[in-house]
Amino acid sequence: MPLNEYNPSEIEGKWYKKWLESALFTPDPDEGKEPFVVVMPPPNVTGSLHIGHALNMTLQDISIRYKRMKGFKTLWLPGFDHAGIATQWVVTKQLEEKGINKFELGREKFIEKVWEWVPVARNTIKKQIETIGASCDWTRQRFTLDEGFARAVREAFSKLYKEGLIFKAPYIVNWDPKDRTAIS
Repeated sequence: MPLNEYNPSEIEGKWYKKWLESALFTPDPDEGKEPFVVVMPPPNVTGSLHIGHALNMTLQDISIRYKRMKGFKTLWLPGFDHAGIATQWVVTKQLEEKGINKFELGREKFIEKVWEWVPVARNTIKKQIETIGASCDWTRQRFTLDEGFARAVREAFSKLYKEGLIFKAPYIVNWDPKDRTAIS
């Protein structure tokens, strides 16, 4: 390769690592600047990102970097969504490829397989986000099934129900006879 040819794999990974080590994307909570926060719409832990994710994250990154350059205390909070039904589908397909039937495996063992898959998918997605150079604060990374988040969702729904803002009513459930589950 000629000396003047740009090779992104040699350059960008090195600098991204340096930025993370320098905590450039982690705001100082005691800093007196006006805050600007973007919460990443969490990608599902179903495998890997697609072009829509990349485009969306690029726009978020532009916004957060612009505000950072304008002197704001910026936080781009990354996270991942459990995507229960979609993740269940991915794990079911993986098991089928190995000749394993999820129903014969049983509920508890299937849940174990799902929990084995989640960190693998989450790490793949995180590496992809890092590869595009996203200026997220990885020290605050969240997952929708983290205990604090799950508890907050239960409390919010309970409060909304008690206030009459949401309700339970008869409705049709989309039942999938093959997977024997409700599909939203």
